[in-house]
Amino acid sequence: MQPFSLDPIADSILAETRRQFFSRGARGLGIGALASLIGDDLKASPARIEGTGGLPGLPHFAPTAKSAIYLHLVGAPPQMDLFDYKPGMKDWYDKDLPESIRRGQRLTTMTSGQSRFPIAPSIFKFNQYGQSGAWLSELLPWTAKMADDIAIIRTMNTEAINHEPAITFIQTGQQVAGRPCVGSWIAYGLGSMNQDLPSFVVLNASHSHPKAGVQAISAKLWSSGFLSAKYAGVALRSGKDPVLFIKNPEGVPPEMRRRMLDALGELNQVQHEKSGDPETRARIAQYEMAFRMQSSVPELTDLSKEPESVFNSYGEDSRKGGTFANSCLMARRLVERGVRFVQLYQRGWDVHRDLPDVLPSQCKDVDQACYALVQDLKSRGMLKDTLVIFGGEFGRTIYSQGKLTPTDYGRDHHPRCFSVWAAGGGVKGGVVHGETDEFSYNIVRDPVHVRDFQATIMHCFGIDHERFVYKHQGLAARLTGVEQANAVKAILA
Repeated sequence: MQPFSLDPIADSILAETRRQFFSRGARGLGIGALASLIGDDLKASPARIEGTGGLPGLPHFAPTAKSAIYLHLVGAPPQMDLFDYKPGMKDWYDKDLPESIRRGQRLTTMTSGQSRFPIAPSIFKFNQYGQSGAWLSELLPWTAKMADDIAIIRTMNTEAINHEPAITFIQTGQQVAGRPCVGSWIAYGLGSMNQDLPSFVVLNASHSHPKAGVQAISAKLWSSGFLSAKYAGVALRSGKDPVLFIKNPEGVPPEMRRRMLDALGELNQVQHEKSGDPETRARIAQYEMAFRMQSSVPELTDLSKEPESVFNSYGEDSRKGGTFANSCLMARRLVERGVRFVQLYQRGWDVHRDLPDVLPSQCKDVDQACYALVQDLKSRGMLKDTLVIFGGEFGRTIYSQGKLTPTDYGRDHHPRCFSVWAAGGGVKGGVVHGETDEFSYNIVRDPVHVRDFQATIMHCFGIDHERFVYKHQGLAARLTGVEQANAVKAILA
């Protein structure tokens, strides 16, 4: 009987039969192929490549976007306080929302029990900007400067009325968790443009106001669902360890880590040949990516070489790790290095109360940084093929939740209409699309459903959303689901 050590790799070799040995030897070519992925140099480089690993036949037509930065404001900003100006509401202060406007639409449990629904006009001033004459709130002075760079959609609508299903819906196309998110679909379809960084990266930015309403989010929002795990978003954190578990353990030099990965890759290859499970190969690829990220991530997160002018443009907060401004700067660096999709979340937009106090702070967190990001991309010639998206998961009610005073009010969830903006990546600047009624409660012209918006994102990447499917459990699954969806051609250049 063979003696066994405490080394599992040595034990597996000792237990191997003669037939297994020769079978394993025949797989040397496969291991050689794996080694070719590593390259001649153990250190990663930030070199951008044209694109590898995408599906044959994609893109379906010439894309206008190669990358995207999606700025999701978790909690849902109030459209009538920022983008959807309703001056006539001043005459409706503290009057009840007419039943002819509400039309028996579903309410949340937070306001369904209210005895009345008092109109709360926005207390913030608006002005027109740009060639389009877009009305923008005084809370967004920097965004106002780029009115001609962005397309504002005022008629977004969804079917979900609570945060969890609404965020899941706009990110994955379904209200129930478990489906791939939009970033995963893009990574799966188009592959990678960088050998040393993931195709899909997630950033979570902090907010500054202590009273801001915060909604929970989790990794299921950037999950790859039924797609391979290698298409899931990789969370990039602020601090000393931007990506968990890629550093070598204490006392383990890079050479030892390399030998361990080689041996582990061989064992995984053996397992793959036994089971045929494609996730085994995905595991090999992910180990190799993690090894290369040991060099690429420190280079990515080192802002010391950014000129002072960049920090001035993004604002003082851009020097502080984890802030929205810092995350926007990091997003630019990511797409600059070939990351396909950057998903940036910022919480604190759930303004059920204290809106006049909280909303200015939230806007100050994001306004200058968004302007700087768009201008930064433009100055580097990157905006033309980088799609930037800004918005939440649904809208807010014109009536106040709870007590209304001349200086204080809050707003409940409202799925029937809300506003987002997009720039770059083939989007036409200086456009205001769609119109809502005088109460910003119903859409009167050019509705844009969440599925239409998802189809538009796909279109910018050169993908026909109806033809981009994945066979899962006997069904041809796609991001936009089975119902009709159309790209919003009116905002495309």
